[in-house]
Amino acid sequence: MKIKKKKTKNQVSKKLAAQKSEEAMIAGILEGSPDGIGVAVIRLDCGCRKMAAVDKKGEPASKVIIYRDGANSICDKCKEDNGAFARVTSEFIHWVEPEPDGATKTNIEAKVLGTRTTH
Repeated sequence: MKIKKKKTKNQVSKKLAAQKSEEAMIAGILEGSPDGIGVAVIRLDCGCRKMAAVDKKGEPASKVIIYRDGANSICDKCKEDNGAFARVTSEFIHWVEPEPDGATKTNIEAKVLGTRTTH
């Protein structure tokens, strides 16, 4: 006999979402990017983050911003390699409401964040 577990409000969603510490930066980026429909958020293994607004075609709608919570500057690693792809721990797009349809989101995510294959 299989027992189904009910989802509780405290369970963590598998979908990546902005952390409280990232929300103010996302709002600021969107405020300065009238064409932005979302903000790409890339978290690095050092704790720094890279963010940029994207438009409805998946093109940049702002400059890329690298920052670190609670720090005056980014880390030395990021200064050297500009937040190398190999050090990415998670990435997602924080969408503005109303979000684009699923196919559009998938196309923009592939263009902005790339696609990965596992072997």
